[in-house]
Amino acid sequence: MEISQPLKPKDYKSDVPPIWCAGCGDYGVLASLTMAFSQNNVKPSDTVLVSGIGCSSRLPYFVTTFGMHTCHGRALPIATGIKLAKPDLRVVVVGGDGDHFSIGGGHLPHAARKNIDLLLIVMDNSIYGLTKGQVSPTSRPGMATTTTPYGSPDVPVNPVAYALVYGASFVAQSFSSNTKLTTDLIGKALNHKGFAFINVISPCPTFNKVDTFEYYKPLLKNIDEIHPDKGDKVKALSLAITMGRNNGEVPIGLFYQEERPTYVEMIQEIKIRNKGTDHPELGRIMDILRP
Repeated sequence: MEISQPLKPKDYKSDVPPIWCAGCGDYGVLASLTMAFSQNNVKPSDTVLVSGIGCSSRLPYFVTTFGMHTCHGRALPIATGIKLAKPDLRVVVVGGDGDHFSIGGGHLPHAARKNIDLLLIVMDNSIYGLTKGQVSPTSRPGMATTTTPYGSPDVPVNPVAYALVYGASFVAQSFSSNTKLTTDLIGKALNHKGFAFINVISPCPTFNKVDTFEYYKPLLKNIDEIHPDKGDKVKALSLAITMGRNNGEVPIGLFYQEERPTYVEMIQEIKIRNKGTDHPELGRIMDILRP
């Protein structure tokens, strides 16, 4: 899945120009992704970017890998199908907080607990940008939007805690303008075997005038010094909760990483262990992955 001659970041960018608003945080995520691809010698022809619907879900158009722009909230099940059908492909899912914590919120827990070998990058702007500024699952309490003109009554989702509790084997958070950290985290996630989750706080300058770059910058805190043991899930969850964005500090960095069998590896183990078994249900499972 690597290429003999490393490509530069610009070589991963397609001829389609990004059409995000000026100042959108998603530009930083795109830059970090292409830099991570370059640094890790990723082969475009062996890589698939899958997205749902939303501003951030346009990203596959701007990259030279294979891409699928799918249905709202359905990127993860489609990516899972790709990975099961073609385990040798590198699969990266990109999308927004609405796509993965709202309409697609029922899919993330199962991709995480099954340890599907793919990377999910969520561009979290705490607003629905493509549809012009509705409240999202990560919008802060009391936030006034087109759907909550008197303020949102909802408690927001904590993306990092969400991924940790549901069993993701790699969990991280970054900030879109910190391309160095975001590139590093994406690189680590690309080399991780299992379900990798990165929440990238990506401000929307057009429809979210509250959670801006200026608001976040003094609150960001890299957790590496206070959290060196990346295998300590209890500490990771504690940091995610006590240092959440509504608690005065915004933690960024790698929260958690563990090694455990991927879903494909577990299915293959079942096939080996039960070779020759003549049972219709097992036969259907064994047919999921063909030699």
